[in-house]
Amino acid sequence: MRIENDIKLGFKDVMIRPKRSTLKSRSEVSLKRNFTFLHTQKEWEGIPIMAANMDTVGTFEMAEVLAEQKLFTAIHKHYSLLEWKTFLNSVKPTIFNHIAVSTGTSEEDSNKLQEILKEHPKLQFICIDVANGYSEHFVAFVKKTREKNKDKVIIAGNVVTGEMVEELLLAGADIVKVGIGPGSVCTTRVKTGVGYPQLSSIIECADAAHGLGGQIISDGGCTVPGDVAKAFGGGADFVMLGGMFAGHEESGGELIEENGKAFKLFYGMSSETAMQKHVGGVANYRASEGKTVKISYKGNVIATIKDLLGGLRSACTYVGAKRLKELTKRTTFIRVQEQHNQVFSD
Repeated sequence: MRIENDIKLGFKDVMIRPKRSTLKSRSEVSLKRNFTFLHTQKEWEGIPIMAANMDTVGTFEMAEVLAEQKLFTAIHKHYSLLEWKTFLNSVKPTIFNHIAVSTGTSEEDSNKLQEILKEHPKLQFICIDVANGYSEHFVAFVKKTREKNKDKVIIAGNVVTGEMVEELLLAGADIVKVGIGPGSVCTTRVKTGVGYPQLSSIIECADAAHGLGGQIISDGGCTVPGDVAKAFGGGADFVMLGGMFAGHEESGGELIEENGKAFKLFYGMSSETAMQKHVGGVANYRASEGKTVKISYKGNVIATIKDLLGGLRSACTYVGAKRLKELTKRTTFIRVQEQHNQVFSD
């Protein structure tokens, strides 16, 4: 046993210090990024915000709206081959640059992934997603997937430390997903005691990834647009959102009415709800590591997108970043004990 005494920080522990700016308007800020991926040398352009691969977030309906705005969706892994075929036959070709096919690491998952890619070769992105990216089995699966798909961009995660980011990149990943426990419907930290404050994780993992020519996704922990700005300020190349994109018309999840008010269910993919739905229940050797909540129905997701992007542009103007790429270089974090005046908060 040992203790690391240096302080690790989450989004709630910091704010971004304002700096002089030559920008006259938020409209001058460009949120688009251009990336060239490590193993394929393929190029991508878009706004690097992602909907999480949860079946109450990463839906086909969500993907269509986000792609129109140049954002990205990691489609959840529970769609059938027929559902994929129906969807891809009805959408614009440009959507292929803004969606990923998600997979777990079982043999069944692998076979299904290859069937989808074989039938739809225009798909460019694979998201290999597990809760614990530290297992040898996971690294081996990333290597195997790279060998089978040399021309695809591979996202792999989740991890929270630099050495594991490096290992996954060397194993064949182009982009590493970063975050253990920060999600709004994740209970890993209280069930297991394991985790890492998200901002410090981003800073450490971005440094490791960029040294090898890879990218990272900050996955989890954002509750407001300001958190997204902090994630990019800390060095994240992409930011993945679950709860902020949940509860909309385009989100999955059951619509419920109670006392004249509309709600949608939102749950973690390691929750009892998700496991009952997809694998018949919680296995007797494990515990649920997610919760199920009711979110007030938010309507169409486009309003949330506009609010999110508006906040991000505004953050850039406060520090003089004309492009999102410049935000990290222009960011100085100050440690704080309070974020905002809550006197009129619910």
